[in-house]
Amino acid sequence: MLRLAVTLPAGSLFTRYRALAAPHQGKVKITAIHAMALKNIAGNCLIRVDTDAGLTGYGEAGASGPMARARIETMKALLIGKDPLAIEVHFHNLTTLMHTYLAHIPTISGIDLALWDLAGKITGQPVCALLGGPFRDAIPMYSHGIGVDMLDPASCRDWAQRIKAMPEGFTAFKNNIDPVIGVPSARFANTLDSSQLRKVARGFSNAREAVGQEIDIAVHCHNELDTPSAIGVAKAVEAMNPLFLEDPLNVPFSEAWMALKRSTRIPILTGEKLEMARGFRPFLDHQAADIIHPDLAFAGGITGTRKIADLAALTRTPVALHNVGSLVLTFANAHFGSSIHNFYRSESALGRTDRHVENMAAANPPEVRKGLLKVPPGQGLGVDLNFDYLRRHLADGEPFWG
Repeated sequence: MLRLAVTLPAGSLFTRYRALAAPHQGKVKITAIHAMALKNIAGNCLIRVDTDAGLTGYGEAGASGPMARARIETMKALLIGKDPLAIEVHFHNLTTLMHTYLAHIPTISGIDLALWDLAGKITGQPVCALLGGPFRDAIPMYSHGIGVDMLDPASCRDWAQRIKAMPEGFTAFKNNIDPVIGVPSARFANTLDSSQLRKVARGFSNAREAVGQEIDIAVHCHNELDTPSAIGVAKAVEAMNPLFLEDPLNVPFSEAWMALKRSTRIPILTGEKLEMARGFRPFLDHQAADIIHPDLAFAGGITGTRKIADLAALTRTPVALHNVGSLVLTFANAHFGSSIHNFYRSESALGRTDRHVENMAAANPPEVRKGLLKVPPGQGLGVDLNFDYLRRHLADGEPFWG
């Protein structure tokens, strides 16, 4: 069976996984599902799926601990006592829920990631191999412009020195527009005036001058702009040659995205809060985004995001991955990014001064060199969590694996 799996084409969705999982089906049962939120992972929570074989899978959901636990209670009947290897069946059953509440895709995403981790441990394979890959053994990354006042040239020069000295060797950063225009992060902004647009042009020009041409800079929005403001921002930063313009408009697809796309030569990237293929399809059908940007913890886990990536491949649209979460999501990104041909870059919170994500590893820590995150070795996602560190960094009021 294993020899057969090696010869199977990866083009058929999850064909190789089905072949590798077949000898193990029906031998392991799910016994429990837990959720636990940590500090400083963007409001996400970790998911743990236990089995009667003593194997545990870890995932990450784009939901708070209480929210995920409440939703897990409504899903337990569909999972407890079932074979964890029936991932596609579980994904279908969970995502098509309608009553009494519509399916909560972020919680399902975390469960799906944990099931893939379990599948790797049961079959003795890394997740990227189960997905038909890898196309690459390390994935390109981008980081964040933290601690820089772009309107201050001296601050930009200091920031340039810091990022060039980082051992990870990141060569791409995205910088927030909110401090420049004077708007609270992730809040709707009034239509930007000429003064604000001049500040945008000056701030990103300062950043470009400080880092030179060898470092890529992206313009990072949080869906706060209206259409004329987004077009104005694109015009203001175009001379700086940004890597991409991220999330300038309201999250769902609308004609505004097409108007923006027609107005600029800057690559448009969006998608971190979109769910399932249905959320991305209008952007792809209307060619309204140059790069799509799903988050494995929001968009549908590995199963749902693989369907999104395959849909994007039909139009040769690159797939980036959003991630400001934990070690679990970071390793999941590495496996997923290595397994699809149209992968672009992954975000992460690696390389920050507190080493919060890195310290979550008891062993097998993340390895980033020259801006590339190595696909972690080992079975499943390759995550070996430091439970003492996690216990010390629980979100306020959270039980340990509640």
